[in-house]
Formats: sequence, C-alpha cells, structure tokens
Amino acid sequence: MQLPKSLALSLYRTMVELREFELKAYEVFRSGKMPGFIHLYVGEEAVAAGVMAHLKKQDYVTSTHRGHGHALAKGIPAREVMAELMGVVGGCCGGRGGSMHLYEPAVGFLGTNGVVAPGIPIAAGAALSAKLRKSGQVAVCFFGDGAVNNGAFHEGINMAAAWDLPVVYVCENNMYATETPFAKATKNTNVASRAAAYNIPGVQIDGDDVMIVYEKAGEAIERARRGEGPTLIECLTYRFFGHHVGDPGTTYRSRDEIESWKARDPIVRLRRQALEEKLAGPNEFDEINEQVHAMIEDATTFALSSPQPAVETALNFVLT
Repeated sequence: MQLPKSLALSLYRTMVELREFELKAYEVFRSGKMPGFIHLYVGEEAVAAGVMAHLKKQDYVTSTHRGHGHALAKGIPAREVMAELMGVVGGCCGGRGGSMHLYEPAVGFLGTNGVVAPGIPIAAGAALSAKLRKSGQVAVCFFGDGAVNNGAFHEGINMAAAWDLPVVYVCENNMYATETPFAKATKNTNVASRAAAYNIPGVQIDGDDVMIVYEKAGEAIERARRGEGPTLIECLTYRFFGHHVGDPGTTYRSRDEIESWKARDPIVRLRRQALEEKLAGPNEFDEINEQVHAMIEDATTFALSSPQPAVETALNFVLT
C-alpha cells in the first residue's frame, strides 16, 4: 500500500514521538528521578500509529500496562504523560495514576491498566454506550498475547460480537507474556483465528509495517462505524527492551532473535520505503526528528520542574 506523502510523514512523526518519548522516559527512570515502574513500547510503534490515525477525538481507546504509546498517539500531550510518569501535578491524572493508570476522557482515552485483559470488556461497554446513544463513536482495545487465554478475552469479545458492537480488538502479539513464550501458553498461537469462534472477522498482519496496520485498521474501524460489529486484528510485533525496565530481556530471548526483530524496526522501514519511492526527502524526515526531539526535551523539563501533589490534597477525588 502506498500512502500519500502527508500521511506517510504524519505516521512517521507519530512513531518517532513514541520512540523518543520512551527512550527519554528510560533515561529519566535510570537516573533515579522517576518513581514507580515503567514498561517500554519501543519496537511496537507502528501498531499505535497505524490504528490511531483513523480515530476521532471522541472515539474510545482502552490500553495495557505498556500503554504510553497508546496514550500519546490518542492525543494526550507528551508533557502530561511524562509528568504523570513522574507523579507530579502536571500529569494527565494530576500525578495520581502513574504509568499504568494514564487516563484522559477528554480525548477518549479510558486508561492504561496494570491488570491483564480488563480493557477487553471495558471496550465492549464503551462501544455499547456509543451504540445505544447512536453517537457514531467506535472503541479500540489494545491487549497483548498474554491476555488471550484470559476469561475476559472470551467474554468481552463474545458480548461485542453477539450485540454487533462498534469495537476493534487489536492484539499486539510480541511473543512473550512477561517471560512466557506464547507457544508454551497455548496450542493455537494464531490469535486472529480465534475470531471464528465468535463469527467475526479476524486478520493476522505484520505489526511492524505501519502501512499494513493503517490499511487493515482502517477497514475494521469503518466496518465498526457502519454498525457491522467487531473485528479482531492480530499485529505481529516485538518489544526491543525487556518486559519492564529492570528486565534485560535476554534470559528468555536469544540475542539473535532480538537483533532479527530490530532489523524490522518500523521507523527505519517507513523512512527507507518512502525514500526509495521518492515520497519524501531525507531533509523532511530529519526535520521531523529535530522537532520531536525538542518536544520531548520540553516535556521532560516540564515534568522534572513540576511539583508533587500537596499532602492536603490526598483525599481529593476520593468517593466515599
């Protein structure tokens, strides 16, 4: 699929933003200035970029513990995401949520989540709300291969299928649930094939090719908007880092495997293809890199200089 120049550059910008943000978050965490814990999205950027490019501000998204990329691609400003990771008042949740509880209803982002698979029924509920209100909204649910043997996967997708809800389920299959290889957790490693059990479309795609992700996500999202029900998309991808920042990722994965997937880097891939097709020049990509770098540096400065929530506000927003 050949993309228009403007779209190719837009997708490239989104992926670079997600990559630069995560690398900076990694740097800040390693410096000891970031509390809590983070799971990096480096390597999987094509999925968030390709899917989110079709969504409107009011559309819904549910995410995972590895959700910074989803939050940024859906429209939460980098300043607010970085500040939230830092636990300071400038964060999208005022510093109360952190990495695994990013939330911003103003852009339809219904939250990252530290629990495996809960976004699947939540997305079905959001889609049901949209259908009952006839709002034209769709919901997109991201989850990993580790979620597909969870009861919430079957219950949520079955409900969405039975009621023809406007939801798209996107499995980011990076082959490992923490350290467990997917092939050791199930006999059926083709997640997309499971769609047949609910009589909905299922497609397995190269999740490191942003153009393919964009194409297939667009088809599924338009299908949902037409009232034709859910689709299950399995994106084959890979995280370049370990499960979390403290995990080297090499005790259960070979270095050869890691390097072979790094050679499929979605950002490098899109740039190379665009240059080969003379879709854009190297200066245009370099300019994007510089602009994004400056934005991420600004977000980091903002987060590091923001105050922590005052002790007397500890009970604010608590419902009793």
